[in-house]
Amino acid sequence: MTTLAELGNYIDAGAAKIAADIVIENGTLVNVDTAEYYKANVAIYHDRIVAVDADVSDYLNEDTKHIDATGKYIVPGLIDGHIHVECSKLSLTRFAQAVVPHGTTSIVSGLDEYISVVGLDGLTEVFDELAKLPMKVFWGLPYKTPYTIPESTVAYNVTGADHDKYQALEQTYGVWETVREAIQTKDEDTLRAILAAQKYHKPIFGCSPMATSKDLNQFLMGGVHIDHESYSHEEFLEKARKGLHVVIRESSVTKFLAENIKAITENTANVARHTSFCTDDVNAHDILTHGHLDHMVKLAIQAGVSPMTAIQMATINGAEAYHVDDQIGSVAPGKQADILLVDDPTSFNVETVISKGEIVTVADEEQIAFMPPKRRANILDTVHHHNLTADDFAYRVADDAKQAVVQTINSVGPFVRKRLDVTLPVIEGVVQPSVADDVALASVIERYGVNGNHARGFISGWSIKRGAIATTMAPDDNNLVVAGVNPQDMALAANTLIACGGGQVVVVDGQVISLLELPIAGINTDMTPNELAQKELDLKEAARQLGSQLPDPLFYLSFLPITSIPDLALTDGGNVDYPNLKYFDPILSLEK
Repeated sequence: MTTLAELGNYIDAGAAKIAADIVIENGTLVNVDTAEYYKANVAIYHDRIVAVDADVSDYLNEDTKHIDATGKYIVPGLIDGHIHVECSKLSLTRFAQAVVPHGTTSIVSGLDEYISVVGLDGLTEVFDELAKLPMKVFWGLPYKTPYTIPESTVAYNVTGADHDKYQALEQTYGVWETVREAIQTKDEDTLRAILAAQKYHKPIFGCSPMATSKDLNQFLMGGVHIDHESYSHEEFLEKARKGLHVVIRESSVTKFLAENIKAITENTANVARHTSFCTDDVNAHDILTHGHLDHMVKLAIQAGVSPMTAIQMATINGAEAYHVDDQIGSVAPGKQADILLVDDPTSFNVETVISKGEIVTVADEEQIAFMPPKRRANILDTVHHHNLTADDFAYRVADDAKQAVVQTINSVGPFVRKRLDVTLPVIEGVVQPSVADDVALASVIERYGVNGNHARGFISGWSIKRGAIATTMAPDDNNLVVAGVNPQDMALAANTLIACGGGQVVVVDGQVISLLELPIAGINTDMTPNELAQKELDLKEAARQLGSQLPDPLFYLSFLPITSIPDLALTDGGNVDYPNLKYFDPILSLEK
């Protein structure tokens, strides 16, 4: 929070009574407020822009640092409008190290994965870390936790009472990830969250995949202002026409930009003005290979969007939607000094990054050190479970059964799971997986020491032929998720993660062939982005030894407990039929 004295100094700096710390000279400003390009110089005092003019010589003294922007374009820092930053598996410090050089200086996040593990009190350490980073996080308190319907187990349940407290605070920027079904069922905690945010004039961030017509109308009656889940450009356009600010998502697995952008490129309506970008879930390898928000700007331009419009979608549009345009979104006096120098708006290669008034990169070279803080015990000791045996992963039925008709959770994409019924053999009362029928076993195990839940089910469409995989990075409850066709390997995979405090592992024939330890809340690491990217490639290669043809089996596994992905899921509570918001028994019938 700005103090009275600091505000006075900013005012004096704006009047050139206090000299600027940095001046950017001879560049071409990309003015996203007025959609203009023109020559300008920019003066920066501490973390604020104090002047944007043709002549800023009155703001300089002998100590002012000069940055020559001749031939370069001056662009606002980019804003990721919705990201589960923890799903990158990078700690916040390492995530900033990965994305800030690509021009992302602000993100909107619920930090919900951390909350599921360490609770709201545990966020104190997280916010302390964020305060020291050259990246801003605009935090929305999740509408509730867990997100799952029916409710799964997490370490902390966010309730309406939390919203009554936190929505009044300066650090809270709204309600995060409000799913349509929570409004549809008139969940009391969700309604309390909405009312608390509205009391303080804060936006409701929504999540409503495939919502159209009456379903969408009902959702909007809950006061939702922003939505980041559209599977088609027709759905996207309907949401925009009904007043939603619509966010295009391009994650590591769910790539919707090419489809959603058609609502802009194939329509005469001014949809772009109410559109912004997000990456939702990204991994280190993709960031280092393709970029981050800068990549989305390039993709939009390649799809036919004008460079100015694409840059507005990555900056001012999102800032206005999230009610933070008084702080970020454009290069203007009074705004945070989040500024990029790019080679050209069309090619959009980020060369220099200034964030919070600090020079972070010049010519792609880091100018600051990204040093993770010393971690406290409460965030490092979060996996609480006894060791498991192969028998713990057996799906038991009647001893005299010979076959079982089972309802599998069939993956037809990372965010679509459908029903597929398969007949499986039963041996001594245990339903067997079937490599021939592409059916593997799956378990979700509560890992917080709350109730000891262990749910079992069957997955198909993974082409797993041997071994097992496991993860504790599994949004949004981050329990221990295991899949495989060999129960002994499943037990070894689970026990390996229990022993190391969380992570991701691939096991084949009784051997751990790849392990990524994620000691921070069981979901993150302080490995550098380059180190983690290499480990991700190692895990993918190891998973191929299981025979899986999925692009990233561990990514798919980590999303298995997300109930809002249509239509089916597996949580520690059981097998979930989400369209009907209830559990289902995967054993349809037994043959003796």
